[in-house]
Amino acid sequence: MNKLYDNILDTVGNTPIVRLNKLGPDDVNVWVKVESFNPLSSEKDRLALSVIEAAEREGRLEPGQTVIEATSGNTGIGLAMVCAAKGYPLVVTIAESFSVERRRMMRFLGAKVVITPAELKGTGMIAKAAELAEKHGWFLVRQFENEANADAHSRTTAPEILEAFAGRTLDYWVSGFGTGGTIRGVSRVLKAKSPETKIVICEPDNSQLLGSGIPQARNDDGTPKESHPLFRPHLMQGWSPDFIPKLTQDVVDAGDIDDIIPIDGNEALRLSRALAREEGIFVGTSGGATLAGALQVADRAAPGSNVLCMLPDTGERYLSTPLFEDIGEEMDEEEIAISMSTPNFRFGAAPPPPAGSAADEAPQQAPPKAIAFLDEARHDTDNPVVLFALEWCEFCWSVRKMFAHYDIPYRSIDLDSVAYQEDNWGGQIRKALEADTGLKTIPQIYIGGRHIGGATDLFDGMKDGSVAGLLEANHVAWNRSANRDPYSFLPQWLHKR
Repeated sequence: MNKLYDNILDTVGNTPIVRLNKLGPDDVNVWVKVESFNPLSSEKDRLALSVIEAAEREGRLEPGQTVIEATSGNTGIGLAMVCAAKGYPLVVTIAESFSVERRRMMRFLGAKVVITPAELKGTGMIAKAAELAEKHGWFLVRQFENEANADAHSRTTAPEILEAFAGRTLDYWVSGFGTGGTIRGVSRVLKAKSPETKIVICEPDNSQLLGSGIPQARNDDGTPKESHPLFRPHLMQGWSPDFIPKLTQDVVDAGDIDDIIPIDGNEALRLSRALAREEGIFVGTSGGATLAGALQVADRAAPGSNVLCMLPDTGERYLSTPLFEDIGEEMDEEEIAISMSTPNFRFGAAPPPPAGSAADEAPQQAPPKAIAFLDEARHDTDNPVVLFALEWCEFCWSVRKMFAHYDIPYRSIDLDSVAYQEDNWGGQIRKALEADTGLKTIPQIYIGGRHIGGATDLFDGMKDGSVAGLLEANHVAWNRSANRDPYSFLPQWLHKR
């Protein structure tokens, strides 16, 4: 991996295959292909790059044309990366039931995200993408039917597997199905070049579409005509949409699936957590689900067998899902006890005095020039609301967010900014602030010359109406109807004191 790359797209693929040392049986080798090593942390990076480059080669995607696709998240994140690197605008449609982290990631990468109602399921977000593509002339990826999706795995994933297992037998390859691209692309290569390898596909036990044998109703272009009658909501996001994708059906029709294993959602959650805590491998719920299937295979496999399991993505995509529902933000009782076991540097303890200084050290004198600046700033009739802040202080950001929410105009004096660094000018003004207020903390807010205090003092004043009165008295126009608890603007990491 120690090489130079022309762009981020050249880093897609070549993900590691790692042996499990604690979770598998002693007499069977359970291996996992860790797809989170792709640049955007999922196997769908392969799909995204392949479908865009295929469309470019075939002349179906014009320079600067908008790309659109329906996605549960990982494909959209991969497409956002590819489109950003290649200069295509991207619009994705996603059902509201998928994790909010995925939406934010796609937007962070520059995509526009259109959310569809949960009750319309995957078929709804697909229909919305098609509707938008037709209306606006956008390029529709169609990942569930696009052969370039499967080709990505035939060209990259499967050869990587064969190379890794050169000289030894790969007895089982285990995967879930989402778009169908992975199982279509890998299975046809393994069946041709490693025929002894059994192809095992997993699906949710409460939503067994493949296992039912009931065919999927389709339109002429291969898209689903309606949801599969046996689809039920399940825990494994990215697995098993509410229909059998055409690419998945192609694998079934080819007779390449040797076994289908139903997976319990609670077992998927358990093994996702176990992978993290016992093997140090961080995956989402779908990774735990696929491992559940692989361990079932391993339990009945002959001693010495090699079982390879696909781990599709990373756990960070699941922070708002049941996978993390028992993971707290605050310290639990055991962590509090650890903190309390020593006397200092904990909540509820007085901070120790600075080393080498007296606790009752007198405040330093403020230079007259700084005092004059403070007096001028706090009485500026053109800017009645004045914020003394630091550029990268999150409590200052909280105040700024509150001002923005209520459309309150203000003057910000950022004491650590480049403009205030010469001769420690910002530090001198801080001395003047301390002399005026008796406080060393930042931010400090004034309205019409009156000192309000810091962030929480300002928020208290918004709640009790005193800040509103000061704004009115100083003829400051603001949005009185924008109601919100001011304390919601504080940093989310803040400990509840």
